[in-house]
Amino acid sequence: MKAGVGALPDDVEALKAALIVARAEAAAARAQQSDDQALIAHLKLQIEKLNRDRYGPRSERTARLLDQLELTLEELESSATEDELAAEMAAAKTTRVASCPASRSRTICPANA
Repeated sequence: MKAGVGALPDDVEALKAALIVARAEAAAARAQQSDDQALIAHLKLQIEKLNRDRYGPRSERTARLLDQLELTLEELESSATEDELAAEMAAAKTTRVASCPASRSRTICPANA
């Protein structure tokens, strides 16, 4: 963590901008994870309901639908795990902020161009 602190710019405005970006990315990652978790919970509930109806009328159709939902659930769970890893990697990248060289003239910072 100390190596990352040394790479941060001394400019307060640049630090504020980097913090805003990091917070926005973290909020987006949390929202995506929340959506994934809600969909996973919904699919688990549907699977439980279909398991109860498995031996009732139209059981063959229900069994096919149940298999499809279980496959979808597995894909979503693996996708959610991949999204979590990607969010962690993005958060790790946002801790590094490019600093502009200090000069007395008003020039555009190459990082912002």
